[in-house]
Amino acid sequence: MKVERFEDLEAWKAARVLVSQVYDMTRQAQDTGRDYRFRDQITAAAVSVMSNIAEGFSRRTDREFAQFLFISKGSCAEVQSLLYVALDQNYTNKISFQKIYAQAESVARLTSGLITYLLRGNTGRSKSPKSSVETRGQGITPASPTQPTQPTPRTP
Repeated sequence: MKVERFEDLEAWKAARVLVSQVYDMTRQAQDTGRDYRFRDQITAAAVSVMSNIAEGFSRRTDREFAQFLFISKGSCAEVQSLLYVALDQNYTNKISFQKIYAQAESVARLTSGLITYLLRGNTGRSKSPKSSVETRGQGITPASPTQPTQPTPRTP
């Protein structure tokens, strides 16, 4: 499958699901309505995952794209860490925690697969910013989906 738009990337599609799940969690938990800082932080982290995949896709080189994917992957970990706060503060239950945590893990794996693909240099695009002629999307295939794991919340 030829990828011509960021919306074609499986990692971006999975990140979009993650954003919806995080927003649903914050809407359902009454206490997060008063904890503006937490709510804003977890939603910003989730949106960052999706946005960095899209922004990286628009960059000129594989290395630049990969850099944005690394940022996206870091934001997945931030969402996962903040989920522990949500669980500890009773903003969510274990079932919701596990569902969202697994989605963030799935996005991180898809993103890692795409990073590996880009850094191997098999895309037919430039690896460095010195190239003057490039076409976005040529030769890039979306990362294959993986089975998400169901993490168990760690007790502090």
